Amino acid sequence: MIRKIFIALVSLIAVGTADASAIFDHSDWSSLLQKYTNPVRSGHGSEVNYAGMRRGNSELDRYLARAATVTRADFDRWDRSDQLAFLINVYNAATVRLVLSGNPGIQSIKDLGSLWRSPWKIPTVDVLGVTRSLDSVEHELILDSDRYEDPRVHFALNCASQSCPALRSEAYVGDRLDQQLEDQAQRFLGDRTRNYIQGCELRISPIFKWYRRDFENGWRGVRSLKDFLLRYAAALGLTGSEMHALDSGAIEVTWLNYDWSLNASH
Repeated sequence: MIRKIFIALVSLIAVGTADASAIFDHSDWSSLLQKYTNPVRSGHGSEVNYAGMRRGNSELDRYLARAATVTRADFDRWDRSDQLAFLINVYNAATVRLVLSGNPGIQSIKDLGSLWRSPWKIPTVDVLGVTRSLDSVEHELILDSDRYEDPRVHFALNCASQSCPALRSEAYVGDRLDQQLEDQAQRFLGDRTRNYIQGCELRISPIFKWYRRDFENGWRGVRSLKDFLLRYAAALGLTGSEMHALDSGAIEVTWLNYDWSLNASH
């Protein structure tokens, strides 16, 4: 009897620990986003009130400090959607904090780098027991991990620049992540400052060039950039004849320039 009670107690403790580790509260980050991000271009983009973010810097620091306490063992027990939401939020929060380290006084996140090291190579955030750069979070933990393989993350990760996808005015959460990523994709592809038809060219963001492999990795059966773009033909505003022309190669895909100026509200 005593042995059975002991086993039951151990099981309850294990379940309780797993349940606790499966939940990470992003509400403080979400609150900062709601207060200090401003939609532009009918919601297709956003700008950040960095002065306001600076006033909330202690909240931002607390959020990232809490995130730093998540262990690899805890993280690996989460559903993949919770994992990915966590990594996107931490990346975006760390990007804002990096900008705040040089703002006011910078015109671009690139001003924080040097001849020898880009801002994305600076160790800046503690994630899963390691002090990492933004590049490390993006590439090692998200893009190259083989866990997620969802190209829509490129519409969620924000690089603090005008040509970036919008910094969403709420945190990403596991149980709504697919919906949130799809909304981000629709917004970005529907932005005529970033993606549009001009004559016989479909002029699109260079994000699709830089990360082309991710848009051709077989996500939901899509294995070419052309097929990815056709999947979002409605968001791109393509007519039936333009879709046919893109499919046949009669429309050429070209890349727009990227505006690295800071996504700051004025």
